[in-house]
Amino acid sequence: MFRRAIVQLDEYLAGKRARFDVPIALIGEPRQRRVWELLVDIAYGETVTYGDLAAELSDGTTAYEVGQAVGRNPLSIIVPCHRVVGKHGALTGYAGGLKRKRFLLDLEAPVPAAAGRLF
Repeated sequence: MFRRAIVQLDEYLAGKRARFDVPIALIGEPRQRRVWELLVDIAYGETVTYGDLAAELSDGTTAYEVGQAVGRNPLSIIVPCHRVVGKHGALTGYAGGLKRKRFLLDLEAPVPAAAGRLF
């Protein structure tokens, strides 16, 4: 299983994989697990805010509480917590540091068609 996860992480970092399919078991408090399950559904190259996730839960969970759960995500990258941003798209909190979060978001950013042209 570890070999499969390593291969998929290598493919992701090489820009050849957008979604992971290794089996995972997220162990945490019920609210944390609900947030982590939402993270898995954030599409490659997309971002959502902590407030968006709180609204999607629609159970009274606040954006702050979502942030607390996101910060305790035990499977960063595979459960893409780097795709969660602050209000108005602000780059906020990431256990691996904001520099790594920016790297992962840039990795997933679509390349404009013109950027691939030489002339």
